[in-house]
Amino acid sequence: MLRAAPMTTDALAVLNTARSLPLLAVISVKFAATVTKWATRRQTRLSLEHLEAWQLDDLGITPDAARTEAQKVFWKA
Repeated sequence: MLRAAPMTTDALAVLNTARSLPLLAVISVKFAATVTKWATRRQTRLSLEHLEAWQLDDLGITPDAARTEAQKVFWKA
């Protein structure tokens, strides 16, 4: 799966505050930022689900907490 390089917070802030952007462009940027956040969250949770107990311990996460987080749907924080 190809991934676009994530935009920096500074780049998103500039695009969000620019008054000269048309409404459709502003909506598109916000939509793209939301979809990117969801995709990152989904991938992180999928990876978390496959970590071993010693790796979770290194992260300071219990297996139960990891399982609970991995079961969340991507649109929930």
